[in-house]
Amino acid sequence: MEKLILASGSPRRRQLLEQAHIDFEVISPDVDETIPPGMDGTDLPAFLAQKKAKAVAEKFPDRDILAADTVVLLGNEILGKPASDYEAKAMLTRLSGQMHRVVTGVCLLLHGKDHVFSVITEVYFRQLSYEQISFYVDHYHPLDKAGAYAIQEYIGMVGIEKIVGDYYNVMGLPVGDVVPMLASI
Repeated sequence: MEKLILASGSPRRRQLLEQAHIDFEVISPDVDETIPPGMDGTDLPAFLAQKKAKAVAEKFPDRDILAADTVVLLGNEILGKPASDYEAKAMLTRLSGQMHRVVTGVCLLLHGKDHVFSVITEVYFRQLSYEQISFYVDHYHPLDKAGAYAIQEYIGMVGIEKIVGDYYNVMGLPVGDVVPMLASI
């Protein structure tokens, strides 16, 4: 059997699959991630994951493919990847003292069948100081992260009061849901 294709450039997703001892190769899709007008933020990750998986399936139609996409929702507002350190600090300031949701959409194309689902985790931030936010952004440069943070880094350690749901979902892949599905192939 050929290796699973991970249709993602995310180093965190690679790390999680490696730690779960899944044999895979990475083929990053090039897709337009423009949000369709009127699409609810909770539906967007699954939509984008399916779009990524299908883009790779066009080139590799007989392969099993895993794609995922993660968004951070503050209320109904999507907090994407910040464009600058200033924007990252502004996002973290908005998240400070608040609960937000992390939604990861997953698309598994297994033997030509689509398995698409989303996992939602609630994340509760403590009140963050300006110094904590600045330290994090200046030292970790979270410009490649939805919501301007990674749970496994400094800001997650000092800033998160609690989570309700899957920790690995916040990292970008609900491994506990994905692995049993892969084991069935």
